[in-house]
This record gives sequence, C-alpha cells and structure tokens, in this order.
Amino acid sequence: MRVIVTGGAGFIGSALVRHLVVEKGHDVLTVDALTYAGCEASLREVEIRPNHRFLKANICDRVAMDSAIAAFRPDRIMHLAAESHVDRSITAAADFIQTNVVGTFTLLEAARAYWSELDIAAKSAFRFLHVSTDEVYGSLGDEGLFEEVTPYDPSSPYSASKAASDHLAKAWERTYGLPVVVSNCSNNYGPYHFPEKLIPLTILNALHGRPLPVYGKGENVRDWLYVDDHARALDLIIEKGRPGETYNVGGRNERRNVDVVRRICAVLDELVPTETPRESLIEFVTDRPGHDARYAIDATKLETELGWRAQENFDSGIEKTVRWYLENEWWWSPLRDRYDGQRLGLSKAFTAGVAA
Repeated sequence: MRVIVTGGAGFIGSALVRHLVVEKGHDVLTVDALTYAGCEASLREVEIRPNHRFLKANICDRVAMDSAIAAFRPDRIMHLAAESHVDRSITAAADFIQTNVVGTFTLLEAARAYWSELDIAAKSAFRFLHVSTDEVYGSLGDEGLFEEVTPYDPSSPYSASKAASDHLAKAWERTYGLPVVVSNCSNNYGPYHFPEKLIPLTILNALHGRPLPVYGKGENVRDWLYVDDHARALDLIIEKGRPGETYNVGGRNERRNVDVVRRICAVLDELVPTETPRESLIEFVTDRPGHDARYAIDATKLETELGWRAQENFDSGIEKTVRWYLENEWWWSPLRDRYDGQRLGLSKAFTAGVAA
C-alpha cells in the first residue's frame, strides 16, 4: 500500500505516519511545508526506514503536488496539512484561509487529475481522506453530542476555514466522483504535541514552575482523544469507510479545561514532587473571543460501522503523555526556545482593536 500523508511532520500527522510505516508496513511519502509547527524530529523513528520518504513542499503549490503524486503513484492520500491553532487564527486569519482552503482545493485538484488517469481497478481502489475537526460544528450546550449530520456553525477563523475545506472535499466527491472520505475529530493530545497547545503548554510550564494560564473560568468542555487512537481510526476509515461519508472520531472523555490542567498538575506532583502543589500555578486569564463552550463527539457510527474503539481513557492517556514529555526533552526543548509559553489568543494588536 502506497500512501501520501500531507502534514505528516505535524502532531497528528506524525503519529499517523509512525503507525502506517512501523505498524502497517506501508510505503509512505510524508509531505510537509515545515512551517512553525512542523517538526522533522517527530519522524525520527521512521526517517531511516526504507518504506518512508519525506518531501518538503507546500500543498498550495500545484506543480509540486502534481509532481509528487505522479512520481509516488499513491493508492491513498491522507490529507492532514492544516493551520490548526484557534489562538493564532484570531490574529493571523489569512494563513488559515490560504492553507486550509486554497491548499485543500489545490490538493483535491491534483488528486483528481491523477485519479482520472488511473485504470479501472486502481481508480476503484483509490481513496482520499480529508481530516477535519469537531470545531466546525460550533458549540454545544450542557447536553447533546456532535453527530455526522450536525449542521456546521463555526465560531473562529480556524473552524470556518476547516468548514470550508470540508465542503470542498464533499463537493469533489459529489461533482467529480473522487472517492473522498471525511473525518472530524475531537481534541487530540499525546506525544510530539507543539507546546503552544493547552496540554503540552501546561505540562512544560508546570514542570518549570511557570504560570498556568487558563481562559475565563476554565469551564469550557472538550472531548479528549489520545493521538495514537486517532491514528488507528484514520487508518481504519480510509481502509473501510464509504466514499462520500463522514466519520466522527471522539474519545468519550469530556473534561473542563481547568480539570485537565489540575489533572496534569496532580500527575506531575506524583512523578516529580515539589514542596508546593503545582495547582497553585493556575492563573485565570481573559477569555478569548468566540470561545466555544463545549465540544463532544458521538463516535457511534465509527464504532458500530467500522469497529473502532479508543484504547486509552483520559487518565491513562494523560499519564502516558506527561511521562513522554519528562523523558523526551530532546524533542521539545528546541521548540520551547522558539515559543515562550504564553497563550496567543489575545495579542496587543487585537486587544487594542477590541478596546477601540
């Protein structure tokens, strides 16, 4: 099986690449532009394996995409390349429109051109998986779950750009017959997670005795999914999922943000004790604009139709994650030098605009 993974040097993408190369033995071409969150070090486990290749390229570059696809001749394309941080989208929305919307369009067109020239058997077997987020559905109240038929209602530039890319992917299946499958996942966590996101930021700040910034009162609820469980789900979806369908991937692990932070503090206090409990480092900061109250995924379709189950609950997954960061400073230390551990949703320029 020959698979192209876009965004394969990112957090979820690198977990998927490691799974496909090491566990499944597939031939994989990782395509990544290596922007700030892309990290070749996340692929160290597979970099010398004969069934893995890496290409530094931008999905917005049609010539590069055509060339890569024509040379590699994939059976599958798994599209994860995206700008994904809500905080950054608030102050730099243009990057999200370019990568998530224009880039997805460019890749779909390159894939369609390649697919249309395949013989009947290869054309029938080919699949394109477009990986998205539960944030496209907007915000839930205290009850209910996001289902595959939940209407889209994005709140941030990030989620709006992903919603647009989802619509493009579905349209290319309906209009051109390109065998596209779409997945929407809940919040991921685990090893190799860029340290601006809540969980790795909290782990590293708590480890170093720095403030633990939590938006608002920390009552926003997310459904947490261990990244290796997600990688297995994506492999299963592209293997057995039906073209034109959407599959939601969730961990069934709802937690308030403040409780996530407290749990990380408790695990660190147990593994690396200090005189003062790390929970005392929590600081509630001004909430970001358009902050959705609650996300929760109904993964019933994936579980019943394709037989997937998450292997990690939140407590087991978060302990694995904390231990990984304690044992792998070689990976996160260079990134930490570039990123100072602050929340990014309210830049000076943005707050000045709000005040005006």
